[in-house]
Amino acid sequence: MSLGPYASFIVTSYAAAAVVVAILIGWVVFDYRNQTQRLRELERSGVTRRSGRSAVDTP
Repeated sequence: MSLGPYASFIVTSYAAAAVVVAILIGWVVFDYRNQTQRLRELERSGVTRRSGRSAVDTP
């Protein structure tokens, strides 16, 4: 497979894009875990979600 005179640029560009995508995936996973931990802490402290109540439960 020959990429011609721009092979190093092409390979570097694909590698940089792969690194950026991997970082974004890691960021999303980290943030998801962080948010679920925060929700657990709030629910443990007695705070409930409004979306968890039905229309009949409104005060």
